[in-house]
Amino acid sequence: MSGTAAPDNDRSRFAEPSKFLPVLFVVANIVVLYVVYMGCHCLPLLGEKESQDRAILEIVVFNILAVMIVICYVRCIFVHPGTIPGKDTTGDLTWEYVPQNTRGADMSSLGLGLQETKRSGDRRHCKWCAKYKPDRCHHCRVCRTCVLKMDHHCPWIYNCVGFANHKYFFLLLLYTSIATNMIIWTMLESVQTSVDSQTPFGKMFMLVLGETLAAFLALIVTVFFIFHCWLMIRAMSTIEFCEKSMKRTGYDTSVYNRGFYGNLCAVLGDHPLLWLWPVCPPSGNGINFLTEDTPIGSMRMKDMEAGRGVRRPKTKKKRSGMGGTGEYAGSEMSGPDSALSSRADLASEKGQSDKGWRHPASF
Repeated sequence: MSGTAAPDNDRSRFAEPSKFLPVLFVVANIVVLYVVYMGCHCLPLLGEKESQDRAILEIVVFNILAVMIVICYVRCIFVHPGTIPGKDTTGDLTWEYVPQNTRGADMSSLGLGLQETKRSGDRRHCKWCAKYKPDRCHHCRVCRTCVLKMDHHCPWIYNCVGFANHKYFFLLLLYTSIATNMIIWTMLESVQTSVDSQTPFGKMFMLVLGETLAAFLALIVTVFFIFHCWLMIRAMSTIEFCEKSMKRTGYDTSVYNRGFYGNLCAVLGDHPLLWLWPVCPPSGNGINFLTEDTPIGSMRMKDMEAGRGVRRPKTKKKRSGMGGTGEYAGSEMSGPDSALSSRADLASEKGQSDKGWRHPASF
């Protein structure tokens, strides 16, 4: 069963030209920075004998970074993050929504191992897709589909960041941070020289423009990259972070935590030598996240070996005064179908009761 099958409406989303404007803006920035750095900085250095070695090194490194950025960006756009399997794509009827009373049902008894339910105890389902939701799955109203392990919807890539393309998005942030910071510090000397000497106005303007643009992008992207590194180490998605911060829940506990190395593998793939290359995404189907390495997974393994199941505390029916859950425009993440709901805190090592696991920003 493949959990990353692209839905039929994935093709139709490319039929909305207006939503490509952010993508065109990003492409324009990439082209401007490349032309300015190569034409106004590297090539003039290459023409001077005393700076040829430095120019060659900078040209090689910068072009490698540029190629990696383009590959990661294209993959972020065209690789579908994954959606819920259905009878139309895989012939799987497990997730087809059947209106019935499942209140209080133990999801493990259904063979699904789900940890996230509505506050009422029912299985989460999507009213637009008419399917039950796996753990960490959310419906994006922009993409018009449910996204597996959804992190957030990013208009700059005209796609959602989810299970199948999370690695490419993370590497895009990494290489963009390195490239923009490289432009700032290596081109600074050329900018200062152009201002102090009799440099043609056109060249001086391009150098100052490139330096300013690179500094602005470096600040934003670097901060966002550091934030995503923190999320990856904590085994959280952006949505889960927003849910937790809105409801003032601790950030250090996660039911999906596999440890430092396991959390890196969950995003970058199973082969460390390929972590920094836009190939070999993480294994799995984007539906099941509990293993013997996760807190609740190891607990379940031990209990099964002992011949007994994990007993869950009863769900407390407590209405929250807040209707929202850190939702941003475009994605369905609020109300009683909140993705990280009452069951997930069961994995906390502190043994907290079932209070609700509360789940930033887009690139």
